[in-house]
Amino acid sequence: MPHTDTQPTEHDAYLFREGTHSRLYERLGCHLRPDGGADFAVWAPNAEAVSVVGDWNYWSGEADPLQPADDGTGIWTGSVANAEKGQAYKYRIRSRHAGYVVDKADPFAFYSEPPPATGSRIWELDHTWTDDDWMSTRAAANALDAPMSIYEVHPGSWRRKDGQFLDYRELAHQLANYVIEMGFTHVELMPVTEHPFYGSWGYQTTGYFAPTSRYGTPQDFMYFVDHLHQRGIGVLLDWVPSHFPTDEHGLGYFDGTHLFEHADPRQGFHPEWNSAIFNYGRNEVRSFLVSSGLFWLDKYHIDGLRVDAVASMLYLDYARKHGEWIPNRFGGRENLEAIEFMQTLNRAVYRDHPDTLTIAEESTAWPRVSRPTDMDGLGFGMKWNMGWMHDNLAYMKQEPVHRKFHHHQLTFSLVYAFNENFVLPLSHDEVVHGKGSLINKMPGDDWQQFANLRALFGLMWGHPGKKLLFMGGEFGQRREWTHDGELEWWVAALEGHGGLQRFVAELNRFYRNTPALYEVDFSSAGFEWVTADDAERSVFAFLRKPRDGAPVLVVSNMTPVPRTNYLLGVPKPGFWREAINSDASEFGGAGWGNLGGVESAPVRSHGRMHSLCLTLPPLSTLILEYTPHG
Repeated sequence: MPHTDTQPTEHDAYLFREGTHSRLYERLGCHLRPDGGADFAVWAPNAEAVSVVGDWNYWSGEADPLQPADDGTGIWTGSVANAEKGQAYKYRIRSRHAGYVVDKADPFAFYSEPPPATGSRIWELDHTWTDDDWMSTRAAANALDAPMSIYEVHPGSWRRKDGQFLDYRELAHQLANYVIEMGFTHVELMPVTEHPFYGSWGYQTTGYFAPTSRYGTPQDFMYFVDHLHQRGIGVLLDWVPSHFPTDEHGLGYFDGTHLFEHADPRQGFHPEWNSAIFNYGRNEVRSFLVSSGLFWLDKYHIDGLRVDAVASMLYLDYARKHGEWIPNRFGGRENLEAIEFMQTLNRAVYRDHPDTLTIAEESTAWPRVSRPTDMDGLGFGMKWNMGWMHDNLAYMKQEPVHRKFHHHQLTFSLVYAFNENFVLPLSHDEVVHGKGSLINKMPGDDWQQFANLRALFGLMWGHPGKKLLFMGGEFGQRREWTHDGELEWWVAALEGHGGLQRFVAELNRFYRNTPALYEVDFSSAGFEWVTADDAERSVFAFLRKPRDGAPVLVVSNMTPVPRTNYLLGVPKPGFWREAINSDASEFGGAGWGNLGGVESAPVRSHGRMHSLCLTLPPLSTLILEYTPHG
């Protein structure tokens, strides 16, 4: 069989076995040949025979056998002269063990049949990109000192057309228009990697190199990313290297052995998600996963990966009882191989795409998640702040009369706020499985619920850290999110919902134009408490400071009682403009406020020489901007 430039070389074999190959998709899988036909390559080291079955050979296991490579990698290769773009195919694998025969989808397929069909499709990744302006400047948009307000989206349930999914191209235009109108900087897509069960929301992935065909072709998804980039919007992807489903056509028991997963269920089976766990100690598996991560950055111009369920990878005893897990070689619970995998991944991403970012969804106090690997960190760019989310929602659920007894829940996050580079997430996980929508978590009558949620959003946008909000939260959808159907867009026409939506848009506008709120997110130099201990009145006040220039003052009153003549010390004399008022009537509030701003007085307060005498509206957050001359 003649060699082509897509077939594995000796160097590929070396990197593959070493666990550092980051471009395996260029060598394995199916690649169309310029002179017609296609080359195939699949890793199945414990197979006795492998053949390609597909539309062109009527799914015959005898027509197109593959041959084992002579380099000891366990890769099988071959060419098929009459294979054509768009045809469906699988690998028929006969194992050396117990006569096991199975048809497997291609782990490196670029495209798949629409579910419930499970075959791979022969495809190319040609696309003429038109996002040069974005790509040449995105380093600034993804920087740690940039404003980042992320809109989390599930593509199948954001909007629909006549009850059907929007395709990637329709979604591109509608979503870009809305994101610009609302002022978000980035979109984060829940996993679009191919998944057999729609109800898994993409978190049970079988196609690590294929965007789901539910919404169109790979080129359609490229168009989606391209269009958002042209409109100045970053695109982040949820990516799931923590576990995979055990569907027969997928990665599980691939060649009649536990190839991608651990054989021992104490290491290889996830009891919480009923899925398989990758064997991170196997170098070839690490190469597979690192290549998948890089693939989306290489071929789809994705701006960053939000890595799902990092805690489940870090801990060998995650979701397991005593005796249901195996300690590491030192007797501990840390998954040393998974740590090495994540460090390898992050080194590869920041080596090859330093203008992108990786974000860890990590729910424990594991140290140095977002610190470089040469500082013994995991190497992620940022980390979701799950503690902030849990504490803030627990506090907001309290009736205001009881909040004085839970005051620390809103101040505690500042004890550790600068230990990591944090994203503040109000994600899909908080509005499913009986947890209720954001608006329905808020106590009180209809007015108080909206006031509470506006106050929470105002505090969130003022708090150090980047922002993430799941779709529907921005207009206070009352129904808990479901993947079937679309958001309750009709409620945005109602007063409270529409006011909340306008408030989030105004928050984003002000946030993006105010360096004090984003430049120094990850250092204590950008934050200073004014009052953290007024539990009796449930008032919180702090300063956010840029590298250079004037600070802003963020004040929250978390009771339905207006506070008049409330004195707060400020670091500079002058006029403090009321830039954000969550109680403004245009947002559905009662209209309490400070008539546009307050001039400071030379009255000592909170250890400062000057102070403001403020009216704090009920259940509100104010942001005041310093101007030297009123």
